[in-house]
Amino acid sequence: MLILNRLRFASSLRRVCGLGLYVGNEQSVLKHLPSTSGYEAFVTVFTLNGSGSRCSSGVCSKTLRFLERFKPTQIPATSLLKRRCGMISRTFCTVLKKLNCWKCEAPLQTPPAFFCQACLVIQPPDENINFFDIMDCEISFALDVRKLQKRYMHLQRSLHPDNFSQKTQQEQEYSESQSALVNRAYRTLLKPLSRGLYMLELEGIKLEGDPDCGLSLEFLQDILEMSERLAETQSQEEASDIWDFVRGKLENLIGEINKSFSEGDLNRAKVLLAEMKYFANIEEKVKDKVSQIQ
Repeated sequence: MLILNRLRFASSLRRVCGLGLYVGNEQSVLKHLPSTSGYEAFVTVFTLNGSGSRCSSGVCSKTLRFLERFKPTQIPATSLLKRRCGMISRTFCTVLKKLNCWKCEAPLQTPPAFFCQACLVIQPPDENINFFDIMDCEISFALDVRKLQKRYMHLQRSLHPDNFSQKTQQEQEYSESQSALVNRAYRTLLKPLSRGLYMLELEGIKLEGDPDCGLSLEFLQDILEMSERLAETQSQEEASDIWDFVRGKLENLIGEINKSFSEGDLNRAKVLLAEMKYFANIEEKVKDKVSQIQ
């Protein structure tokens, strides 16, 4: 009953203060919209599992971001279906109040809007936008790295500050900011560790303040012994053995973390990412050690 009540509550019209965002069922939303062309409705069907954190393919990430921006006392998507209740599908109508171009005031396309389609002028960056949306990727730990790299190259060719050397000061500043934002998004999503940590961050989970994350004493002892062994060795062969062991552990962790995210087990993903962080640290130490021995 609690689950159904929350779903009914989510279907009523809601507005996120200051963001011009609305979420609710289609009838209630359209009833309250001003009769202007400055709004665009998106009807989305999405499915969450019993843990409330796994969505079916085809989910509109924009809809989830709208829900996630509610305060904890309202209806955050991450806690909408925390009770175990099997699979539940729900149709929502979300509405975004369109932004306008800072120069010609024409309506902008759905975020991320890097350029105005009317006057082709570069737009200021949206610092609140999801990195996955910037890079045109699904929110998934097992993202397509090649697609990510192609998107990065395309955006950098378009947004690079050198392209705006003859433009206005404002356009140059927007170019630098947009380029920096794309760089940050790319670096975050490129490597499995930072990608996984960012996915946890989107769910309001951080490793800071809980560095061990419930890791076993046996695991921590093994890490300590491996670090000491690496620090003491002067053998290229032994350093290579440690490297091979660490790389194998990291590959296994990538598969386990992907499974945890796919199943919506964020607590397990957090523990595994904490383990990955330790092994990634040793991996860097091995690189330094090999360069010292050579």
